[in-house]
Formats: sequence, C-alpha cells, structure tokens
Amino acid sequence: MALQLSGISVSRGIAIGDALVLQRDELEVLEYAIPEQHINNEIHRFKQAAITAKNQLNSIRQKIIDQKNAEVIAFIDAHILMISDSTLINTTEDIIKQRRCNAEWALQIQGNNLAQVFEEMDDIYLCKRKDDIHHVVKRIQRVLVNRDTPQQDEDVKGRILLADDLTPADTILMQHQGIIGFITESGGPLSHTAIIARSLGIPAIVGIKNARHYIKDNDTIIIDGQQGVLIADIDDTIKHFYHKRQKELIQYKKNLQQIKKQPAITRDGQVIHLQTNIELAEDVKTIHKVMAEGVGLYRTEFLYMNRDDIPDEEEQLSQYRKVIRSLKGLPLTIRTLDLGADKNVENTQISDKISPNPALGLRAIRLCLNNPSLFKPQLRAIMRASAYGPVRLMIPMLSNIHEVQQVRELIRETQRELENMGIGFDPHMAIGGMIETPAAAISAHMFAQQLDFLSIGTNDLIQYTLAIDRIDDEVNYLYDPLHPAVLELIHRTISAGKKTKTNVALCGEMAGNPHYTRLLLGLGLTHFSMPASSLLEVKAIINKSDTEHLSKLTRKLLRSNNQDRINALLEEILNNE
Repeated sequence: MALQLSGISVSRGIAIGDALVLQRDELEVLEYAIPEQHINNEIHRFKQAAITAKNQLNSIRQKIIDQKNAEVIAFIDAHILMISDSTLINTTEDIIKQRRCNAEWALQIQGNNLAQVFEEMDDIYLCKRKDDIHHVVKRIQRVLVNRDTPQQDEDVKGRILLADDLTPADTILMQHQGIIGFITESGGPLSHTAIIARSLGIPAIVGIKNARHYIKDNDTIIIDGQQGVLIADIDDTIKHFYHKRQKELIQYKKNLQQIKKQPAITRDGQVIHLQTNIELAEDVKTIHKVMAEGVGLYRTEFLYMNRDDIPDEEEQLSQYRKVIRSLKGLPLTIRTLDLGADKNVENTQISDKISPNPALGLRAIRLCLNNPSLFKPQLRAIMRASAYGPVRLMIPMLSNIHEVQQVRELIRETQRELENMGIGFDPHMAIGGMIETPAAAISAHMFAQQLDFLSIGTNDLIQYTLAIDRIDDEVNYLYDPLHPAVLELIHRTISAGKKTKTNVALCGEMAGNPHYTRLLLGLGLTHFSMPASSLLEVKAIINKSDTEHLSKLTRKLLRSNNQDRINALLEEILNNE
C-alpha cells in the first residue's frame, strides 16, 4: 500500500524519481586544542575556508544572474554579505586566539552567539535570520572538515531532494545539477525555498514534518505539486497514473502556446485585460513571449536592495527608460518604493527606520512620506521617465486618504521643478494606489474618487485582514485567500471602482493562480497582473468562463452566512466550466 504524506504545495507540477535525502544538518563539530605556535596557521585555514565558501556562493550567483532571477539573487547576496561580515569573521579569529581552539569550534561559538541575538528579538522576520546565520556557519564548517563538496551531477540528476530546509544557494546549485523536485520538512508557502521553487518552475512541497524518517535514499517517490502530496511505496498502477498525468501536463503547457495571440475574452463577451509583474528590466522579454498587454506592477525596491548606497535620480531614470524602451509602447505601471516588512536593505539610512514591527510600522508609502529626501528622487525619476513612454505611478500600502493628498502635493511640487528646469514629463501621467489594508478596502470608494486607478495587493490584504504574519511558518497555515472577509474586501474594492468608473486591477498572488481565476471573474475583476509564467494558463480559463453565471454564484456566496453553503458555492465556482 502506498505511503502518502501531505504538506504545503508551493510549486505545481509532477515529479517522479529516486529520493536524495540530505542530512547536512547532522554535521558534528568537536573542539580540540591548537598549539600556540600553530595559531596563525589555524587562522589562515579559517580565512581560506571563508574565502572558499564565499567563492562557492559567488559561483552559484553567477549562474543565477544568467537566469535574471532577482529574488534568488537577493537571497544569495545576503549570505555573501554575512560571510564577509567582520562580526562573524574577526570575532571568530579572536576566539581562536583566546581559546587556542580549532577554527570549526570557534566558528560554532560565534555562530551560536549571533543566532542567539537574533532569536531573542521580538520581530519575527529578524528572529528568522538566525537560520541564515546557521546556513552560513555550516557552509564554512563543511569546507573546514572537507565536506563542502556537493553531490556530483551524475549522483543527483533526475532525483528528488528531501531536506530539513534548503538555503537559496543549495537549492539553486542542486537545480543546476538536474534535481527535478524539492521536499522540505520545514518552511511555508512564502519561505525562501518556496519562492525559489516557484521561480525555477520545479515541483515542490514544504512543511512535510519528519519526511526523512519515512523516506530513505533511492526510494522511488512522486511529488504531486498540485495536491501537495508526497507518495512513496508506489506500485505500477500509481506510477502509470502519474506518468500519464505528467505527460498530460507537458502537453497542456505546449497547447497553451496556441492561445498566445488570442484575446482574453469570456464566453459571454467580457473583455479581460492581462498584464504582468516584473522586478528587472530583463523581465520584459517574458512579457513579449506571452504577449501581455503591459506591466501592471513594476517592483522598484530591487534597485535599492543588496547595496550600501541609495540609487540616485539618474540611475533610477536610466533603469526606467530601459524598461520603457523594451516594452515598445506597452504601458508600464511603476510602483513607488515598497521597502520594509520582508523587503529590507543594507543602507542604515533606511533600515534604521524600519522597526520594531516592520509589517505594521514604517514601510512602503509611510517610509517614503517620512523621508522626502528618499522619495523625491524617485518621483522625479518616474516623472522624467514618463516623457519616454506610457507610464503610470502606483502608491503602495495606502491606509488613509491623507497619504494620497501628500503624494499628489509632492508630485505637483516635482512637476513645477521640472517645468522650471525645462525637463520634459507627461503632465497627465495616471496616479494610482494599492489596496492592501482592510482600511483602504473599506474606504475604496474614497480612494477611487481621488486616484486614476486602483490595484489590489492580495498578499498583504490577506495578511492584515486575518492578522497573520505571512512569512511566519508557525501561523501561515491561516493564510486563506478564500476567507469570506477577504472576498468581501476584494468585492467592495472592485464595486467602488465600477461606481466611479475607476479601473481596478489585482496584482497579488491570487491573480496568477488559475485556481482563483473564476472566483475573481465572479467578483467582477476585469484587470489581472501576474507573473508571465501564469498568464497563458489564466487566459485559457478566462476564455472558457461565463462571467454572468459566475457573478450570480458569487453574489450568493457573498450573501451567505452558512459556512457549509459557502463551501459548496466555492466548490461550484472554482470548478465551474
């Protein structure tokens, strides 16, 4: 009888292969004394190990750069910075001298000290940084004990990786070696591992507790990324079934290419607009591949991350112009700086302000309005960029209408400055805002009257509505896009837009998940923005949907106060053909 273990699906698809069970967390480090005359040699050995570990990460990073994967690069850069940090390196050297002990042990002491500091912090994001410390320390220790060599390509190719957790670097390296799927015992849908798995398009499940207790090396297993299930002890019938499903999925993706040039239009004639989300100028090529209508969300914070300084107006303008030119006339929606919470920077001018509770504190537009010297150069760069193509400006994390008024005043001030200097810009550039807090959704009718467009950011809207930290894997099981309160707020925002004839888009994770497409159509959504990799699949569902019928079902759903009835209606809407 087959063994089935359930976890959290973070990247869809099916993988069938032999298990590769990682036990790297079992590295044993022992203390031994170093004769005084050999202390300098021991320090040299430690320094060389740190350099080797750093070179490993830089090598992996180079491969990632080739893939233009900004989120993964950010994780790798954070670990490279840690290896270079004097708090870790210099203090470890001091411990070697003072205790006359081996480098592995000295590093263990300092790693534990640093992890303890993070662990005692109240902030959950910073508390979780202790995991990064452990990852970096173990990487250097593996070099010191000659266990740094990853599995050879021929050993891992075509296999499914099982681990307690994975560092971004380990995950990327294994993927380059031909790993076809990932399973981790810890982590949640928004963990680093999950984000990377989605970025790489590899089937992955996280949060299967004790998976390595049940699965041995070389066991043939299946990842069902759609259902979030790991299957072992499989017989020929199950294997045949999943091989067939796998072929069907591959064929399905090929077939999607045929609708690339078709418009997104429902069976009852509703035209739906599909745009994409991007982080870097290089991402634009993916837009042309799926023939999206433009960029509904350009995340500009990546310009600020993993560097010590702040990009000036000219650097930002140069980057925006590059994107505009690549888009060849398609519209670009630039979101102003959204730093804070889970998106931090090295620069202390910014990072010192983001505390003590980053999710509820000084982040996004709050941080920018608090620091005009940070915000104004970006506003000027966006305004100047508007002279080169169709640009829209979008304000993140609005919670009250006064914030809109403050931004509009800064924009008017910027326009006057540019006019006086004879610098061109589009005086009619559309100004929009993101609806990400319950307060903004409830007040959507007010925002719709003062803004040219709205965009619903479901990732944060769900987090704030349900009062859960979405990066905390102890509570993220409560993260529920289908919660009645969330659906009510999305519907309220869309309705406010219709009453005032203000375009309302949705650019959060829900927009790119085909599972929710029919529900969003039923709620009245006509503008989607998502990762390019999801666009054709969402379009295929749209083209098979009847919005009039879905709207009737959704109205019943929103009026219902019976959970069983709600569940039945959700089932009917989500699976409606």
